Amino acid sequence: MKKLLLASTMLAGLTGAAFADGHEVKMGVILGFTGPIESLTPNMAGSAEMAMKEASDSGELLDGKVIVPVRGDSTCTDAAAATAAAERLVTAENVVGIFGADCSGVTTAIVNNVAVPNGVVSISPSATSPALTTVEDKGFFFRTAPSDARQGQILSDVLKDKGITNVAVTYTNNDYGKGLADAFASAFKASGGTIAISAPHEDDKADYSAEVGALAAAGAEHLAVFGYVDKGGKGIIQTSLDTGAFDQFILADGMIGDSLIEAIGDDLNGTIGTLPGSDSEGAAMFKKIAAAGGMEKVDGPYMPESYDAAALMILAMQKAGSTDRAEIQAEIMGVANAPGEKIYPGELDKALKILADGGDVDYEGASNVTFTEVGEAAGSFKELEVKNGKFETMKIR
Repeated sequence: MKKLLLASTMLAGLTGAAFADGHEVKMGVILGFTGPIESLTPNMAGSAEMAMKEASDSGELLDGKVIVPVRGDSTCTDAAAATAAAERLVTAENVVGIFGADCSGVTTAIVNNVAVPNGVVSISPSATSPALTTVEDKGFFFRTAPSDARQGQILSDVLKDKGITNVAVTYTNNDYGKGLADAFASAFKASGGTIAISAPHEDDKADYSAEVGALAAAGAEHLAVFGYVDKGGKGIIQTSLDTGAFDQFILADGMIGDSLIEAIGDDLNGTIGTLPGSDSEGAAMFKKIAAAGGMEKVDGPYMPESYDAAALMILAMQKAGSTDRAEIQAEIMGVANAPGEKIYPGELDKALKILADGGDVDYEGASNVTFTEVGEAAGSFKELEVKNGKFETMKIR
């Protein structure tokens, strides 16, 4: 199995740099703190760093080591900038692993250009492109978010249940947008649906009138927007409303965020969408510890998956009994899946003790973590609808 490839295939000199000096262990946190999802990433980073603090405060991590998060900006869209940020974390900061990245394109760049060549584990909480399932990662890339191959099917199921059979689709012109649009198109057409038009859009344009005009001319009443909450996707929706071209929208995960509702207002009521998530015991426990930890928001997009990604690296480190990068990689699958005692948010202290005593854990976390053989979450999705100016969960699928 791909994820069980031993990290011993990597050069020993590359892994040796990952040993932390003294009491502190550095862990990379690379997300788009600027760019098209910048309203989401502070809560994602905060969730991951909450897990790091929980483990540090326990005193149980490798006989009392403390995790120091070191942040880098992926920008979400600029592969060169993301690669440079990751290179700094790995070579200058000597992080033991990378939490992130976030968007699929920059995640792929970091995996190919930095993480794999240096033998560093990276765990993304939100990179969902189907192409990442088969990335040549030598076992060093994992993701707690499910693939868009599944989200496309879920979206199709939602529309079928609502009797929506004809849609226009616009997608951000990158790996994420293309992958999701293709997955949705395949599932929707197989269910008997019709895609009147499927067209890309670019982010950071001042005017989306031409794009919206072409979409409307295709004749569908519903517009599916597979873009980013703080960039082009928002612009497409606002222009659609301003021109009267569309008033019924279908959104995927990259468009789910409070900033969209704040920008659009009541006109967004009735909008439907999907987002990875569940109503599991672990999800409820995460909300409680997030509230207790002072997080202003406790159920934002990819917050549970972020906590889980960091927790998995921490538990793998404890299982390995080492801060060596290769040894951490070798233990990720073992702490993520059965056998072992199930572990939920707020129970890292317990898990660290079990591992220190030579026991096994099965980390369920906030998002029901179970990795496939390629190291990605199968995952469940929330079916959402905007009601009274708020995204509400209608069903778990």
